Amino acid sequence: MLRKTLLATALVLAITNVNASTVTQWNFNSIVADANTSTGTILPAFGTGTASAIGGITTSFSSGDASGGSSDPAVGDDSGWQTTTYAAQGSQDKVRGVQFNVSTVGFTGVSISYDLRHSNTSSRYEQVQYSTNGGSTFSDIAIFDGNLGDTWFKNRSVDLSSIAGVNNNANFAFRVVSTFAPGTSAYAASSPTGTYGTAGTWRFDMVTVSALPVPEPESYALMLAGLALVGAVARRRRA
Repeated sequence: MLRKTLLATALVLAITNVNASTVTQWNFNSIVADANTSTGTILPAFGTGTASAIGGITTSFSSGDASGGSSDPAVGDDSGWQTTTYAAQGSQDKVRGVQFNVSTVGFTGVSISYDLRHSNTSSRYEQVQYSTNGGSTFSDIAIFDGNLGDTWFKNRSVDLSSIAGVNNNANFAFRVVSTFAPGTSAYAASSPTGTYGTAGTWRFDMVTVSALPVPEPESYALMLAGLALVGAVARRRRA
């Protein structure tokens, strides 16, 4: 009986203690390495999804190794997605930035992460938003402070696991947009000694969507059977 109990317990733990896996990831490096950080792609390096510039910004590719480097393990061919042409001071709050659309069908417990380098004159604050309808509407979820200027902020992460509509959704999307300094109607510069300007840049790297696979019905059945066995043994011992 002890053997059955241990087996059932191990079964429950194996099913419930599942590590999150990468659903989609962008590293922006050239698909065929070319040792040139000014070239790259917005196609995912892993998984499927789309990346797009929104609100009128312009994009290019620049080094992911510069300014201390992003978390991308690639060296020499490490490209970052460079964005510029942000809004004029005091206008278009939460309008300009980048958007990513990723299907989470078959997944639950979704989280997102990314690296971002702020230039000295870029917006200090970045607003993360999510959508459950493909980007028709967005909701705020987190705001980050890039208060150092010319610095990579690595592994900005947002846990969306408590938002049921994000799970198992073919129309999940999220975006990162420039936003006014909290409590004001103006952008603050990333550098404490700088002045905000529309030519300031944000450079993205290692944009990642992670989640847990939704268990198959057979897995649920096994888990329930294991729990039932553990419960039966416990009741017998008490009797």
